[in-house]
Amino acid sequence: MRILHVLLAVLFLLLQGAAGQHGFPRPFDSCMAQNGRCFPGICRYPFFWIGTCSNGYSCCRKWVA
Repeated sequence: MRILHVLLAVLFLLLQGAAGQHGFPRPFDSCMAQNGRCFPGICRYPFFWIGTCSNGYSCCRKWVA
């Protein structure tokens, strides 16, 4: 009977935590933080390469003069 009370308490805490979350947190996208976009392959004009995206694509930013 004591185990049942502990299990109910743990279940209550889990439900409390799940209710407080607003969905899944998105991973930090460093390419977007640098005003870049992810492209498969190499960056073509008018974009230039600034890094690599998390999915392996090229992180490219638009050239502004």
